[in-house]
Amino acid sequence: MNRTYTHEPDHDYGPTRTQQRRDALAVLALANQLVELPPSKLAKLDLPEDVQREIAQTRRITAHIARKRQLAFLAKVMRRHEAAVFDGVRAALGENRERQRQETAAMHRLEATRERLLADADAAIGELVEQYPSIDRQHLRSLVRQAKVEKDGNKPPRAYREIFQLLKQLGEDEDAVETGEG
Repeated sequence: MNRTYTHEPDHDYGPTRTQQRRDALAVLALANQLVELPPSKLAKLDLPEDVQREIAQTRRITAHIARKRQLAFLAKVMRRHEAAVFDGVRAALGENRERQRQETAAMHRLEATRERLLADADAAIGELVEQYPSIDRQHLRSLVRQAKVEKDGNKPPRAYREIFQLLKQLGEDEDAVETGEG
């Protein structure tokens, strides 16, 4: 008699083959992330000793196919452990990704503000003075003027970079005041 899910609806047949494949690919992706991590960040993660050993072995291999095969073996070693062993690792990697996204978004906002300063200095400086009353308006105007001269004269963008650093410092000072560090 052929057994299907309909014959014994209460019986737990376990995960489907499709789900098993998805799980295996997720472990392979995690293994790849671990191999790509810098050693300093990898050392901070709580990994089983055999997994650490296989990560080190995978890093030593440079040939593409051999590395791919070793990565698959690393994933197999990882699947031997309970999934809960890697929950902390997944959480740490997720936090890193989220933090990187936030930092990138903040950098893009600073770049957009700098470009707005160069395009429409008076309005942008007015908005910055409202947002940051302690800003040195004359210094900022001077930097904007210098940045425009550098851009037109094909000179190194020293003032352009300095504007970015000034904006970044303003944001950091505001964050420190909000968290009570300053």
